[in-house]
Amino acid sequence: MNTTTLTRPDYFTLNPPAHVDYRFFRSIQEVNSDWDIAAPAEDIFLQRHFLSVVEKHPPKGTSFGYLVFYKQSKPAGVALCQFKYFKGDDNIQELDASDKKEACFYDGLALWFKRRVAGMASADILICGNILLTGEHGWHFNDNLVSEQEAVQALEKALGDVVKIMAEEGTRIPVILIKDIAPEREITRNKLVRSGFAEFDIQPNMVLDLPFKSFDEYLGAMSTKYRTRTKRAFKKFDGIERRELSPDEIRRELPVIYRLYREVASNAGFNMVDLTDDYFTGMKADFGDYFRLYGHFKDGKMIAFYSTIQNHKELEAHFIGYEKSLNHEYQLYMNILYDIIRLGIDSGSSRIIFARTALEIKSSVGAVAHPLWNYLRHQNQFANRFTGTILDYLKPVETWLPRHPFKDSSTEISE
Repeated sequence: MNTTTLTRPDYFTLNPPAHVDYRFFRSIQEVNSDWDIAAPAEDIFLQRHFLSVVEKHPPKGTSFGYLVFYKQSKPAGVALCQFKYFKGDDNIQELDASDKKEACFYDGLALWFKRRVAGMASADILICGNILLTGEHGWHFNDNLVSEQEAVQALEKALGDVVKIMAEEGTRIPVILIKDIAPEREITRNKLVRSGFAEFDIQPNMVLDLPFKSFDEYLGAMSTKYRTRTKRAFKKFDGIERRELSPDEIRRELPVIYRLYREVASNAGFNMVDLTDDYFTGMKADFGDYFRLYGHFKDGKMIAFYSTIQNHKELEAHFIGYEKSLNHEYQLYMNILYDIIRLGIDSGSSRIIFARTALEIKSSVGAVAHPLWNYLRHQNQFANRFTGTILDYLKPVETWLPRHPFKDSSTEISE
């Protein structure tokens, strides 16, 4: 493919490795139809529509870039780039020891030292992936045109060149993060490690398969122990109104929605996302029926909400929020999970993506852990030698016991 360098500042032609060409765009609006040809039809999160909505309502401090790859002049792949400033002691909430009243002196000292190290772990990061989602929604190649070896080689080279482009514009990006790669992609994983990327995991993606034709069938598949727990959670929810919110209702309830979202997000062990207050109204206005938001109301006052995105046959559990002080009394979080399961079954979805966090409670409703690997490289070779050690030291660790609520699943350890 003959390439030419265009003069417009948001469009670049980069040097091709292994006969794969690629171009970099600064806005999804500037990307031509080649993106639509190369993007996977089965993944709505790499489609132009969704990307344009997120670009219009971005998380705080996040900007975007888009790579289109070509093999023999044919659009053969796409990759999403997100640029964000990361500061360890802001993004790793586990480091906050303020509520650990019973922590001993040495625990407090260890946390203090960990926070000091995290405070030094700060940089602008190029993320290949989507910080709003969990899973392989960062890049895609047509395997009929590009082998896995060619794909990871082209991706790595392109991301390195994007860093150089940003440096020429005055933005130094010392760190590249390639997010959420499935374990079975051994060629990709091995190539990235050989190229100096540190491999690490944070928490698995919790996924619930839905072979059930109805919610009653789902309940019937549970063991007596878990079915009893479920009915107990339902009983505590008596008197709580559930309803889907219209665009006007989302707009009216937005102050409460955003406050409840912040209350949950600020207590997450690891969180790189800080939504703006117009994200929920923007998603509903611009993404339509793909995005749904439901509220739970007590005496007319919203006490919880959850949102979902329909990605073809997968239902994505998106952002939630609830009054933490009322969670135990009304089993708010458990009922949110059950509501999402009911919605997934009623919508004919094949599975629900529950994403990371709250691993044990998600496993108690049937979700199974799917490991995902992440890859990080510092552009400074000396600093990169310590990347893996620092990551192991800083990453949040959640100790949890997988639960098995279904009759035909593994034997549950007695409590």
